[in-house]
Amino acid sequence: MALNYDRHRAAIERLYDDRATIKRHGEIEKPSGETVLGLAVICEDQPCRLSQKSLAVNGQTEAQNDVSYETKLFVSPDLELRQGDVVEVTRHGRALTYVAGEPFIYATHQEVNLQRKEYA
Repeated sequence: MALNYDRHRAAIERLYDDRATIKRHGEIEKPSGETVLGLAVICEDQPCRLSQKSLAVNGQTEAQNDVSYETKLFVSPDLELRQGDVVEVTRHGRALTYVAGEPFIYATHQEVNLQRKEYA
């Protein structure tokens, strides 16, 4: 009996309760027609799911506070995600910003390790 990937994919995607906007560094055309380097939106409001592998480890010192944990994004295999893309995820009304690692693509979904970024 052959595996029904469409049914498995639909089951996985029912768990997607977060939303992602994916941006990539490149050339952007301003309304004035000028081309500049910046973050171009690749896709918006994409259903996804964040997963945290382990609890945060706090590396508090007098000079800085490093918090380390593994975050993974589960998203459609149809998206063209690249290492270095900026991924803004809205989870329970809270916006979080990450940088994507190299995606691993399955027939039903793709998994992408994320590194948290704080932008001023």
